[in-house]
Amino acid sequence: MKRTHLPLNALRVLDAAARHLSFTRAADELAVTPAAVGQQIRALEETLGVILFRRLARGLELTPEAERALPLLREGFRQFEESVRILQEGQASNVLTIAAPRDLTAKWLSARLAAYAARVPGKRFVLNACEGVPDFSEANLDLALYFGDEPDAEGIHGRAMGAETLVLVATAGPAADLPRLAHPLDRDAPGPLLSDVGLALDAALAGLGPVLVPSLLAAPALATGALVALADPVAVAQCWWLVAPTPQWRQPKVRSLVEFLLG
Repeated sequence: MKRTHLPLNALRVLDAAARHLSFTRAADELAVTPAAVGQQIRALEETLGVILFRRLARGLELTPEAERALPLLREGFRQFEESVRILQEGQASNVLTIAAPRDLTAKWLSARLAAYAARVPGKRFVLNACEGVPDFSEANLDLALYFGDEPDAEGIHGRAMGAETLVLVATAGPAADLPRLAHPLDRDAPGPLLSDVGLALDAALAGLGPVLVPSLLAAPALATGALVALADPVAVAQCWWLVAPTPQWRQPKVRSLVEFLLG
């Protein structure tokens, strides 16, 4: 019989009925009616063209063929269970694999993940550095974060983290009068070019000059007074996105983390 035609549900009923030698007790185990168990066994006998049980006055008795086949059948079910365990192991409910830009991880995400882990003990995180939307087909990722436009890749679903603004920040004092530091989101600035927003923020914190950065990344330093805003924030069309393939959003561990980050 072809693999695609295997009557797996009926074979599961056979296993239960053979262990109990009773359709009634098998029905109790499977949470169905005894009539349903009987129907499955009769259908399986017709499909296979064999007799599986002899109906005796004292109850059921397995035929010799069924008796010989059962150990292999049960081993097959154990192999199925092990296969499922292996499939789930890499995406265990206590492990979340996340891709995000280095600057976002350093300036915002790491602190949020620590707070989430404190609220939900036992969670572990695998963090990958990535700019933009990663190739989920090549990486075992649960979730990715990036700054930009709404994702348009096929099969990718995104949730915006809210409207974003850019804010010009610097240390208080003479540093505010230095040329504005440049970075990938603000390449036209007259000051030195740094490779990412996180480095630009670090340079601003060191007093090397002002920097125009997403408010989300500047918020911690502004809250502590390490940096000050030199002008009102400016609205931008782009924002931070949480993205994953559509099926990933059905995973409770992904939904739980997303709700926490958005909250």
